Amino acid sequence: MKTVNNLNFNHKKALVRVDFNVPLSAELQVSDNTRIKEALPTLQKILNDGGALVLMSHLGRPKNGPENKFSLAPVAQELATLLQKPVKFVHDCVGDEVKKAVSNLHYGEILLLENLRFHKEEEKGDAVFAKQLADLGADVYVNDAFGTAHRAHASTAIIANYFPEGQKVFGLLMAREIENAQKVLHNAQKPFTAILGGAKVSDKILLIENLLEIADNIVIGGGMTYTFVKAQGGNIGASLCEEDKLDLALELLAKAKQKGVNFYLPEDSLAADAFSNDANSQRCESDEIPATWMGLDIGEKAMATFDSVIFESKTILWNGPMGVFEMEKFQQGTRSLAQSIARATQEGAFSLVGGGDSVAAVKKFDLADSVSFVSTGGGAMLEYFEGKILPGIAAISENKV
Repeated sequence: MKTVNNLNFNHKKALVRVDFNVPLSAELQVSDNTRIKEALPTLQKILNDGGALVLMSHLGRPKNGPENKFSLAPVAQELATLLQKPVKFVHDCVGDEVKKAVSNLHYGEILLLENLRFHKEEEKGDAVFAKQLADLGADVYVNDAFGTAHRAHASTAIIANYFPEGQKVFGLLMAREIENAQKVLHNAQKPFTAILGGAKVSDKILLIENLLEIADNIVIGGGMTYTFVKAQGGNIGASLCEEDKLDLALELLAKAKQKGVNFYLPEDSLAADAFSNDANSQRCESDEIPATWMGLDIGEKAMATFDSVIFESKTILWNGPMGVFEMEKFQQGTRSLAQSIARATQEGAFSLVGGGDSVAAVKKFDLADSVSFVSTGGGAMLEYFEGKILPGIAAISENKV
C-alpha cells in the first residue's frame, strides 16, 4: 500500500482529499474537530517535506448549490488553530479563481477549497468535474478520506484516473483504517467476537453473512434483537420488528449453528411503556415483553453474558449500540458493553469500534482511548466488512493511469 510516507513532497503541491465533514454549531463554529485532528499526521508529513497543501472535502448534504451553513470556511479557521499556521481559503473548488490560488500557493502553505458538494457533479462521479480538480495544478493526489471511500465520487475515486502511477497515494489515516480493518478481516486472533447493534437486521444482513465465515461469536443487541426473538416465537410486545425479515432471521441463526458460530441474543431486556426517557420501565426476559411495552436496552443478565464472551476474546469488532443510549435511562447496556471491550483490550485483545453510533458511544463514555482503534468511517467500514470493494481504495490500488 503506497502512502505519503513513500514520497518526498519537497517542492510538490499535493491535492489531498480529506474528510472534514464535521458538525458545526448554530454559530457556524466547529463543534467536534476529531476528523480534522485525524488528518493532521498526513498534512504535517507533506508540510515537513517542504510541500504545499491543496485540501478538498465535502460538508453535509447541500441540495441547492452554495449555502452558507455548509461552507468549509469555519473549518479553515479550526485547521489554522490546530496547525498553528495560516490556512488560505477559496470560495469554490474548480475554475479560474481556484487555479490562480493554487498557482500562487508557496511551498509550506495551505489552501482549503470550498465544499465539493456545492457542485452536483461531485456525487455523480462526473469525469469532467474530476478532470477539473486534477488540472488545478497539483503534482500528487492523496486520498485520506476513508469516510467517503465507499462512494465513487469525483474527488474520491474518478480523479485518480488523471494521476499517473506514483503520483497517487493513500494518506496515513486511510492507511491505518485499511490496515486495522484487514487485521480483523484476515488476521483476527481467535476467539473473534463481532458485536452488532442498531435498529434493523436488514441494515446488517451482508455484514452478518460475511462475519459468519470468520467470527467465533456474534453478539446481537439493539432494536434488531426483537426480529430474531419474534422469529423464534417470542413475545416482544411493541418492540421494533421487521416482520418481513423473520424468515431471514431464522436462516441466519441456522447458518450460525451449521458453521459452529456462537450466536448470542440478549436473554433479558429493559422494556418501557413509551419511547421516552421519562417512560416507566421494567426488566423482563427478551421473549416475554408485555403487550404495548418495547425493549429499549439489554438487561443485566445479557450484560453479564456479553461481558464474559468479550473478556475471553482476542479480537473484537463493535458496530452498533445495545439500546437507545442517547436516553440516560436506556444507556446502561451500551455503557456496560463499551466498558467490557475496554477491559478486554487492557488484557491484550485487539478491538475495533466503527459506525457512527458506536463511535459516539465510546466518546460519550470517555472510552475512545481505551480501545485499539476507532474508525472514522461508518458506512465505509460497514461496506468493507461486508466484503465489498470500496471505490476510493480501488482507485489507487488498481494501478490505473
